[in-house]
Amino acid sequence: MLPAEPPHPPASVTAPVALVEAAPAAERPERMNRSAVLWVALAIFAQESVWNFYDAQVPAQLRQFVSSATVIGLIMGLDTGLGVIIQPWTGLISDRLARSRTGRWPIVVAGACVAAVPFALIPWATGLPMLMLCIFAFGLTANSFKGVTETLVSDYVAPQQRGRAQGFIKAGVSLTIIVSALISLLVVDHSLKAAFAIPPVLMVVMVALSYCFLGRRHPTALRREDTGTRTGTDTDTDQADPLSSPWAVLKDLVREPSRARLLLMAGIFCFAGMWAALRSLTTPYGTEVLGMTRGAAGGIALPGAIAFLVCVVPLAYLSHRLGELRMIRYGIALFVAGLLVGFAEPTPAFTAASVAIASIGYAVFSVNGLVALWGLAPNNRVLGAYTGLYTVASASGMALGPALLGATVDLTGWRYMFLNAAVLGAVTFAVFTLVARRAGRPLAATS
Repeated sequence: MLPAEPPHPPASVTAPVALVEAAPAAERPERMNRSAVLWVALAIFAQESVWNFYDAQVPAQLRQFVSSATVIGLIMGLDTGLGVIIQPWTGLISDRLARSRTGRWPIVVAGACVAAVPFALIPWATGLPMLMLCIFAFGLTANSFKGVTETLVSDYVAPQQRGRAQGFIKAGVSLTIIVSALISLLVVDHSLKAAFAIPPVLMVVMVALSYCFLGRRHPTALRREDTGTRTGTDTDTDQADPLSSPWAVLKDLVREPSRARLLLMAGIFCFAGMWAALRSLTTPYGTEVLGMTRGAAGGIALPGAIAFLVCVVPLAYLSHRLGELRMIRYGIALFVAGLLVGFAEPTPAFTAASVAIASIGYAVFSVNGLVALWGLAPNNRVLGAYTGLYTVASASGMALGPALLGATVDLTGWRYMFLNAAVLGAVTFAVFTLVARRAGRPLAATS
């Protein structure tokens, strides 16, 4: 049984929670700034194009010097480890800059320019030490601004509109896979050095364009926030901020009475892990259980990618009406239902349909997960740090999820993989149900 809520919960707990649920239409004071969303989406699209090409081509580059797939996998996981360490720190630094005239942009622009150099030098590496230096330098610099770029949404979009904005941004990000594939298809075989030069050049140009159109608007965005779109806990901005370091943010996260934020982090860890596990193990499932070729089994994910792209924006608008936490729970339920469809009928067609249904469920989480965590943040001055915490939770889940699901497959066999994933998904549903109850607000938007 859940512990009883205190009669008068602290304002730092209850006030941000209100942001998690959608506000009634009559209380929404302003429209979503579509121009700002477009330029933020362009900046995020630019950096994600580089990361997608990195994930697609760097393993092949490593194969020239390393024969062990395990070692290659460990090296490819280096950027995730760097992100876990770096992003909360740079997020907090960006929070300190957010209320200045330049905002977070110096970190984003400088990070993009510096990260472009080691990325472009990767195909020029003539030995493993030089290649590892390029990989490490890129991972270090690219992670320093990755989460900061994603936090730009909170600077130009009102809290009630951030879920819808995330829908458009996620739809744009999903197109980066196509861009990366086209560069690989059309350029890599002709000139590897040119192929590695295209993504960083695009990144620098797009980030520069975004800064030109949004950087000069930042003082206006600050004035708007100062006149009434700020959360109730931000009225003391002139006072000393007790959350002045990542350790202070973590202590506040752990000591928060309702534990809603900590539970939400656990839910993000679980759902991101299950999604990564499904993506990683679907191809071997197709070869082991369905008798498909490796190429055909790899194509099972295509309907899911299309479903994600088609549904993500409508789901963002629906989330705006129903509330983020409620929609995440619906998304998990749909994710589990899709997995059960695949388990019930192990055929290529049903498995593809299963992955497509699960992808729609994940799209709901993808749109709302970060917005929900922002809504539970103690104030607007730590949104960058909370973006870093989101990255820590999701990256950790993505690193451990495939191993966890793989362990269950070793115990039960490949035939039961989808059922095992559904059971783990049910655990995630329970975690998010507990988050909603601890948040102390109704799941549906009030009227």
